[in-house]
Amino acid sequence: MKIVVLKFGGTSVADVPQIKKIALKIKLEVELGYKVITVVSAMSGVTNNLINLVKNTSDIPPYSEYDTVLSTGEQVTSALLAIALNKLKIKARSWLGWQIPIVTDNTYGKSAIEEIKTENILNDLEINQVAIVSGFQGVSNDNRITTLGRGGSDTTAVAMAASFLADRCDIYTDVDGVYTTDPRIVKSAKKLEIITYEEMLELASQGAKVLQTRSVALAMKYGIKLRVLSSFENLPGTSIIKEENNMEKSEISGIAHSLNEAKITLSGVPDQPGQAADIFGTLAQHSINVDMIVQSSSINQEVTDITFTIPETDLLIAEKAIKQLQKKISFNKFNSDTNVVKISVVGNAMRTQSGMAKTMFETLARNQINIHVISTSEIKISVLISADYYELAMRSLHSAFGLDI
Repeated sequence: MKIVVLKFGGTSVADVPQIKKIALKIKLEVELGYKVITVVSAMSGVTNNLINLVKNTSDIPPYSEYDTVLSTGEQVTSALLAIALNKLKIKARSWLGWQIPIVTDNTYGKSAIEEIKTENILNDLEINQVAIVSGFQGVSNDNRITTLGRGGSDTTAVAMAASFLADRCDIYTDVDGVYTTDPRIVKSAKKLEIITYEEMLELASQGAKVLQTRSVALAMKYGIKLRVLSSFENLPGTSIIKEENNMEKSEISGIAHSLNEAKITLSGVPDQPGQAADIFGTLAQHSINVDMIVQSSSINQEVTDITFTIPETDLLIAEKAIKQLQKKISFNKFNSDTNVVKISVVGNAMRTQSGMAKTMFETLARNQINIHVISTSEIKISVLISADYYELAMRSLHSAFGLDI
């Protein structure tokens, strides 16, 4: 059985005319002899509207109810697409996460997929019926609706491809591939024909919005043939490949930015063993991911300052949790700053070529851009800077690393 998974994002299904165009793409795959699983996002803007409805009701709602509200957007899209396909005489039906079921843990808002039951969808495919799956959602073991986090439909698509041993997984979006940086900010950005899983994972985790980080990690783990394509133009996209096919590439792949950043500084933390464990253990208990971390040197070996970054969307929860911890660790002051952006330079070239950090820091200094925090990995350098300068930083770094068209 030849199976393909096609995923369409919010802009790809923005309205009924666009949904009808997507139906024609699916019809073509069916006519080519494929069994098709289609994963859809909510229509463009719908999820944000649902979030606002929740926020207008409560600042900190029960997460289980929050997920129930947010999951409704994909439900509408999947049903409309099934209707459009049936009008074209293509058998199709919509599936919600709990109907399949896609079983997740109960970490509401960013649940992890534990298992996908394949029997129901396979029954569809065997009778040549297109399965239209509502992305971004699942069901917990206690029978509550869960969501996978923003961009979670990408993860749904790759997980479906892995579970059904699909020939490929195509991610359709509003751009025609993966670019060296955001082309809306840097007009000279160029499209990449290929990029390794590892590079794509770093770009995604550092803020590139083409693919959700978890979807790339899943594709790499299961060796899924993954492509990023345009919903609006019939152009070659970008293929995400295994590293060994591209190991000798001697250039930077791209520059990513993340606006969803909050910097937290705890001043006057006792310079004693176990303090950092208490702080970051508390954040972990609230499912808050910590990214960049800096601890200043203790002058008198009595107190120190600890600075770290988290997603801005988790700031209120983090602040409440840490201030409750203050009685235990007795730090002096809690400061937060959301006017920051993380800029990351990514590429396999960093494994073999020296001077990458020098080029990055000199470029920022030449443009009078101050660095707040630095972090590195084997193929990535990230800096936290003021949000006032992030577009200048991206354009300057893109040129400095020879990425301009």
